[in-house]
Amino acid sequence: MTVPVIARIGALILASTAFYTFVGQMVPQKMVLPPEETVLNTEMTTAEMVVVGRQIFEGKGLCVTCHTIGKTGALRFPDLAGVGARAKTRVPGFSDIDYFAQTMYEPNAFIVPGFNPGMPEISKPPIGLSDQEILTVMAYLQSLGGTPNVTLKTSHRYYSPGAPTGAAPTPGTVPPGGAVATPTPAPPPGTPAPAPKKGGQ
Repeated sequence: MTVPVIARIGALILASTAFYTFVGQMVPQKMVLPPEETVLNTEMTTAEMVVVGRQIFEGKGLCVTCHTIGKTGALRFPDLAGVGARAKTRVPGFSDIDYFAQTMYEPNAFIVPGFNPGMPEISKPPIGLSDQEILTVMAYLQSLGGTPNVTLKTSHRYYSPGAPTGAAPTPGTVPPGGAVATPTPAPPPGTPAPAPKKGGQ
């Protein structure tokens, strides 16, 4: 008895589907849950911030996706063992807080020699750490070879506790773009307004 070609094709399709379904079920399944929101106590000590900062570093911050601690060899991004001490020497005139703040808010401003750009701005989506969460991560990074001294009241060029979100930089301060914000003097009373320039805005 000859089996029709259509029947052979159908049998082959069913067998292939069954095989790949079986293989798919053999692969371990891992459910990836969204990171848990971190509730920060406004009265946290620096030591408590280090603990929370490590949790964010390893969890919501996704830092361990690229960074290692205590590994050598061919690395995609700098290993962070001892970074608490190195941070003070990376950029002339920067403290460790200045350096950590810049690496997280403006990661391409300084690239460690031997590495390529690629770190995202963790204060923006998809990671989107809050300014307070970033402070806790900074405290944890300080603990890696240094002495943590960050508090939730620590300010830096990208964040000032108590300032309204999105507020304009204070005259004379250095905003994230690097230019110094200076006040524009008002014209003397009775001075006519300057005529608009042609050809531009």
